[in-house]
Amino acid sequence: MFDAQVNVLGSINLIQLCAVYGIKKVIYASTGGAIYGEPEYLPADEDHPIRPLSQYGITKHIVEHYLYLYRYNYHLNYTILRYPNVYGPRQDPHGEAGVVAIFTEALFRGKRPTIYGDGTHTRDYVFVGDIVEANLLAMERGDGQVMNLGWGWEVSVNEIFGTLKNHLATDIEPLYVPERLGEIHRICLDSTKAQKELGWKPQVDLDEGIQRTVEYYSKRQSEAC
Repeated sequence: MFDAQVNVLGSINLIQLCAVYGIKKVIYASTGGAIYGEPEYLPADEDHPIRPLSQYGITKHIVEHYLYLYRYNYHLNYTILRYPNVYGPRQDPHGEAGVVAIFTEALFRGKRPTIYGDGTHTRDYVFVGDIVEANLLAMERGDGQVMNLGWGWEVSVNEIFGTLKNHLATDIEPLYVPERLGEIHRICLDSTKAQKELGWKPQVDLDEGIQRTVEYYSKRQSEAC
């Protein structure tokens, strides 16, 4: 109910107002991490079957259909960007998503981060600055298109934790707990279409992106003290 009310009904409200007030274009942050379900092949492209295993993935996909409807009937332009796992400075470490921020905050506080499952689950991690660039490009390009954003390769949760552990020079180990219902095991995204339509490619590799993230949280910790 919560996901449907926020993602579906909330988006319909915004889309309706865009049509009423003559907004030129909507750039929609959809999800590539949850929309495809357990993939038949990797990296998943936009033609991959849509089989979400979580209510979040279902609701994000529903809004894509509403955008198509409003473009067809009311000429409201849009570009849909299916996001990978986005990370970087200023991400909220107290939410339910964003393992890089959550792990970083926990390690700075000397606490053991929680990993759901055995840590072998994979995602496609892209630095927030690269995602911003895709949105800026989409303001002028990709009309009526649906596009994945991603590197196209898998990174496990254990790899993320290991990279953070090295950057923070800590010996803290994670706490492994049972995996959550609806979590897919593997995903990475083919962004060939975004390269063609937007001229976009991610630029900040994982090691550099995590270094920038760690520096941000380190500075924030110092300021708090």
